[in-house]
Amino acid sequence: MSHKSGPKKWISKFDALAKLQRYCAYQDRCHQEVRSKLLDLGMYGDDLEEIIAQLIEEKFLDEERFTRSYVRGKFRINKWGKIRIQQELKKRKISEYLIRKSMEEIPEEDYIEQLREIIEKKAASLKEADDYKRRNKLAAYAFRRGYESELVWEIINKME
Repeated sequence: MSHKSGPKKWISKFDALAKLQRYCAYQDRCHQEVRSKLLDLGMYGDDLEEIIAQLIEEKFLDEERFTRSYVRGKFRINKWGKIRIQQELKKRKISEYLIRKSMEEIPEEDYIEQLREIIEKKAASLKEADDYKRRNKLAAYAFRRGYESELVWEIINKME
């Protein structure tokens, strides 16, 4: 949540470009994040589009690189499933094509293994005695993390 303090100060196109170069160099960004940042800086219209074009040309902004990096990070660090990752990328207005292509960053064996580990770890922490409720809690936990129901139930059923 950002706070707005009074009227925006005027910023030159050159200064905005320099700020955005640092912003993009710090970590990969998607076009939507950069567009939003430029609007916050008071850049509009042709100036905004020119800065975005220059950032792309200078390789500061690369939607495919951002998407692949995002997929790897959310899978390996946050341990999210494919459904959750895809939803978050759609919120960032990433194309269906790029989303599909970037999901190749997740090896299928690693994906299944990570889901199994998540479910086993959660099962160890559950105090539920009723088997039916226990299984449903495990499944609900995996669904919230963005894993596919068929895969979740397959792993839960193998645990018995």
